[in-house]
Amino acid sequence: MKKPSISVRQLAKNDFEIIEKAFMDQGWHKPASQFEQYAEEQDKGERVILVAEYLNKFAGYVTIKWKSTYPPFLEEGIPEIVDLNVLICYQNNGIATELMNEAERIVADTHPIIGIGFGLIKDYGAAQRLYIRRGYLPDGRGIYQNRRQLNRGDQVYVNDDLALYLTKSL
Repeated sequence: MKKPSISVRQLAKNDFEIIEKAFMDQGWHKPASQFEQYAEEQDKGERVILVAEYLNKFAGYVTIKWKSTYPPFLEEGIPEIVDLNVLICYQNNGIATELMNEAERIVADTHPIIGIGFGLIKDYGAAQRLYIRRGYLPDGRGIYQNRRQLNRGDQVYVNDDLALYLTKSL
């Protein structure tokens, strides 16, 4: 059930600077130009950007890419949830859950399966647990880095691009 203190809506042009400042205030680099690009993609029907407000203040966002850059999702026509972020000061208030609920609802209107990926480093621990609790399961293809499947013996640089991908039936 949606908490009355949380609202979710699509990105609007007057959000760009607000989002940039909110992330800058916590030391994260999320430039307004990123959201301008997202808005252009949203206008073209390539992406949906959902913004969450908590007590009428920007709290986080998530995007849905209708055509994933992860090769197996692209080949199978599986939309991907990308770039889920909640401001640190608003975490643990159900905001990520509400963003995910709305993203899944939107995708379920046209697709039976949704995909998501997460980084394998500690920074993604909360997201990893959230997605598993929501019923996402590994897609069985192992780990990827920069859109390349990794194999036994490969050497990797551990960063945000080292990822595992999951799917969920809607």
